[in-house]
Amino acid sequence: MEIEGCVCVVSGGASGLGEATIRHLLEKGSKISILDIGEESGQRIASELGDSVIFCKTDVTDERSVKAAIDRTMETFGAIHGAINCAGVGTPAKVLGKEGPMPIAQFNQVVQINLVGTMNVIRLAGEHIVKNKPNSDGERGVVVNTASVAAWEGQFGQAAYAASKAGVVGVTLPVAREFADYGIRVVTIAPGLFETPMLAGLSDKVKESLYQMTLFPKRLGKPIEFAKLVSHIIENPMLNGEVIRLDGGMRMGAR
Repeated sequence: MEIEGCVCVVSGGASGLGEATIRHLLEKGSKISILDIGEESGQRIASELGDSVIFCKTDVTDERSVKAAIDRTMETFGAIHGAINCAGVGTPAKVLGKEGPMPIAQFNQVVQINLVGTMNVIRLAGEHIVKNKPNSDGERGVVVNTASVAAWEGQFGQAAYAASKAGVVGVTLPVAREFADYGIRVVTIAPGLFETPMLAGLSDKVKESLYQMTLFPKRLGKPIEFAKLVSHIIENPMLNGEVIRLDGGMRMGAR
């Protein structure tokens, strides 16, 4: 696929990895629809970046909300070629805390946003991607999901987050196998620790301990490094049905 002229919906595009992705793809000639719950930041970014970007206030856990965003994207740009899922939360909680068992509603919320929200965007965007005219390879579009290294190495207090991201890893291959019939590729990125709002509150001491879990480079990942991998996935037709760790060789410890 060529990124220039490609229309991408990006969930979680109003901050962090999603924002870096939309800015990078826009520089390469893409048109972007930001799907995010953060209305103030989403509107600000869309206004800043011009006519090739729209913002759709979207709750990815709500089918009607996602469908409305997809419909508006189609009305504005006439097609969807890429669905990029960056929306997610990492609310920590012990299963047995000082005040008793983890509220199951808290576990469910993380799974709903990270896993069910990802599937909502895949299926509702996919319904339109299949209608695209195929290129010479027979390709109609691409789906890029965001998991986490926590899918394999979830830390203390990450039961909900690790379960949700393991679910994103788990859907990658079966959806890729199904979508292959339509010429749509499906790839998931599993980032390590990146400079995002989710990690902004960590102390220098905690950050330093995390650096020591990383082989090289010993730092947090930069959002642009995630965005560059997204663009490479879009452009490289042989990437399909795969989960790619983007972590500097990090292997997280128990805490």
